[in-house]
Amino acid sequence: MPQVLTIKVKVSHRSYDIKIGNNILADFPHQLNEIVQGRQIIIVSNSIVYGYYGQQVKEGLIAQGFDVLVYLVPDGEEYKTWQEAENILTILLEAGFNRDAVIAALGGGVIGDLAGFAASIYQRGIDLVQLPTTLLAQVDSSVGGKVAVNHPLGKNMIGAFHQPLGVWTDLKALNTLPEREWIAGLAEVVKYGAIWDEEFFAYLEENVQHIKNRDLDVVREIIGRSCQIKAEIVGQDEKEQGIRAMLNFGHTIGHALEKVTEYKIYRHGEAVAIGMVYAAKIAVYIEMCSVQIVEKLEILLRKLGLPVEMPDVSMDLILESLYLDKKVRKKELVFVLPRKIGQVEIIRGITPQTIKDCLDRPRNI
Repeated sequence: MPQVLTIKVKVSHRSYDIKIGNNILADFPHQLNEIVQGRQIIIVSNSIVYGYYGQQVKEGLIAQGFDVLVYLVPDGEEYKTWQEAENILTILLEAGFNRDAVIAALGGGVIGDLAGFAASIYQRGIDLVQLPTTLLAQVDSSVGGKVAVNHPLGKNMIGAFHQPLGVWTDLKALNTLPEREWIAGLAEVVKYGAIWDEEFFAYLEENVQHIKNRDLDVVREIIGRSCQIKAEIVGQDEKEQGIRAMLNFGHTIGHALEKVTEYKIYRHGEAVAIGMVYAAKIAVYIEMCSVQIVEKLEILLRKLGLPVEMPDVSMDLILESLYLDKKVRKKELVFVLPRKIGQVEIIRGITPQTIKDCLDRPRNI
């Protein structure tokens, strides 16, 4: 068994482990067998990921005595829909899956969110295990229990909190991750330094080339530290009643940008990178932080290969999408804005005109 880093997520009704290591999917079936009673399991994945890792996981589960079904979702954010969730539910019902059944999400953030949402509502909730295969899923979406599908009017507007039994993060899966997906996931890694840990942000600045080369020791470090930060925040605020909203840094504008481009132009992390820069520009505009914060974010994101400029899209559509964000309270927009690297605040009441001014301004605000 390879060296495994274990991070515990402590939430209200139970705790669970994030296991991070190289080739740990090989031991996942045995470990799952030790913690569940049921024998029914469905692997939800897509054809690309399943082609790499699915058969290994399926055969391992069968060897442990599980009855295994497989459902493959088309690849892409546009398939994180109620219809795909319903397809999973139909398969479970037709197969007679009971409340001891397990859903295994093998893939990236779309798969994790979709499979998790199905698990949260099937017979009022069945067990979920996360097997994230993209960097973004490994550092963010597989941890913390947020599960959802998109609606034509907004991203992640139909969802629940449904914590997994555990998360098995296999670093080996990153070997087959396309370069663009790897780079997109780095936006969420940068986010953790920006909101919580200035030293971690500095570590990223110092190790850009190692990160771009996917050096295994550095990759283990950035994934481990990202998960530690998220576990700490989620442990204090599982249902996002307070500080967990900090994790949305860059996501307010990022989600709006994804929506107005119909999820076809930007990967989630790419949109979040742009969103973080413009959230920082808003903070400068309202005299909450210095322009050097924008510059530090831009420089690091650019070096990692991420976009930082708002594209030529309708500002009116962006603003309209912002008001469909889940974080809107009493018709007031809610933003996570930086005071400095490693410290952010949740700010209400940012006006549409302020946002428009910042989105329309040249880079040097």
